[in-house]
Amino acid sequence: MSRILVADDEPGLREFVSDALELDGHECVQAPDGRAAAKLLDERGFDLVITDLKMPGMDGMQLLRKVRAEQPEVEVIVMTAHGSVDNAVEAMKLGAFEFLQKPLSGPDELRLLAQRAVERRGLKDRVHGAEHGLAAGPPLTYGDPAMKQVVTAIEKVAKTAATVLLLGESGTGKEVAARAIHTQSPRAVKPFMAINCAALSETLLESELFGHEKGAFTGATERKRGRLELADGGTFFLDEVGELKLDLQAKLLRVLQERRFERVGGTRTLEVDVRWIAATNRDLRGMIDAGTFREDLYHRLAVFPIKLPPLRERKTDLLPIARTLLQRVGFDLKQRAPTLTPAAEQRLLASSWRGNVRELANALERAAILADGQPIDASHIWLDEPTTKLPSSSGGIRPLAELEHDAILAALEAVSGNRRKAAELLGIGERTLYDKLKKYGVET
Repeated sequence: MSRILVADDEPGLREFVSDALELDGHECVQAPDGRAAAKLLDERGFDLVITDLKMPGMDGMQLLRKVRAEQPEVEVIVMTAHGSVDNAVEAMKLGAFEFLQKPLSGPDELRLLAQRAVERRGLKDRVHGAEHGLAAGPPLTYGDPAMKQVVTAIEKVAKTAATVLLLGESGTGKEVAARAIHTQSPRAVKPFMAINCAALSETLLESELFGHEKGAFTGATERKRGRLELADGGTFFLDEVGELKLDLQAKLLRVLQERRFERVGGTRTLEVDVRWIAATNRDLRGMIDAGTFREDLYHRLAVFPIKLPPLRERKTDLLPIARTLLQRVGFDLKQRAPTLTPAAEQRLLASSWRGNVRELANALERAAILADGQPIDASHIWLDEPTTKLPSSSGGIRPLAELEHDAILAALEAVSGNRRKAAELLGIGERTLYDKLKKYGVET
């Protein structure tokens, strides 16, 4: 369904156009003149404007200029009973989708024309969205038993509009899982838009998410549509959602609840229909207790949580994923995809892969460079494995801070990063654990 603004000072014609288009499932908003239409354009988002040429106050050509200057993605159809070649040429030069002569021949021509205009608007969004999308990674799984429940959950939730929260260590393939949900959903033909909440400053993140108006801040030299607006009708993926600052969490909560937002520096309220998927490697419940994550936002996001197992628990998947990654490495290095010797395969299978698929990809790229076009052997694979600490020279005694640091890491590893359980295991409060994690610079 598209939202269409119909502007004409003839009530009967406004009703005719609106009724004809609403039968096709569009939502039509009527304006009795150009000024009223301009006000509606400032307040709401539209996919198409159908306007009369001659109207009191502000005519159709002035309205067309306003749309082209402020909302160039919106299509405009101009109608007139006082048509001339000059008017038609001017309208088309200004970027009108079509110029219609009154009286209209009937509703069928109008519906067809509106449908074509809406389709072109959607094509613009998809092209723009593709330019901002993220590159797809390897398949989610090659059949490892540890992934069976994940695959089943994705298949079931993809058919619904439920919000999904993907949990798991960094590099476990949460974005790949998000794309799998999108491609199996009824929204698959619409945009998949992703944003990494940890990759941008708070100001830039808000602008990327919601867009901004010209002059909203220093450097905002032109109006920009945000990724949320570009994802309308599709899926929006919030990666590293645990990194959002509290102010942005509040704004995001409003969008989730009301499906409305404003661009930075703007007053016009835009409506958006997206399917939300969020991902994090953090303990959001622990962050709620620490006051760094909103509980109401958590419950909005965690409608359907899915936890992805780490790569070390998916040994059946490891080598097929490695071969897929090597295809990409070969392309990037402009050479044939490197192969693995049996010794290299055993080396990969023996590693703990604390960085999961991301660490595996880095290790393979390094190995391919060292192999220099030859098969990758075990000697080419350099792994940044944790080393066992040796006793100090002073009688084997280690500082308390060092012992505490190691005890915290061991507790977190024993409970798969769950801060609440780790605190219980250590016999300390969860807030105390959080403070110590900050003190030692430990991220989970």
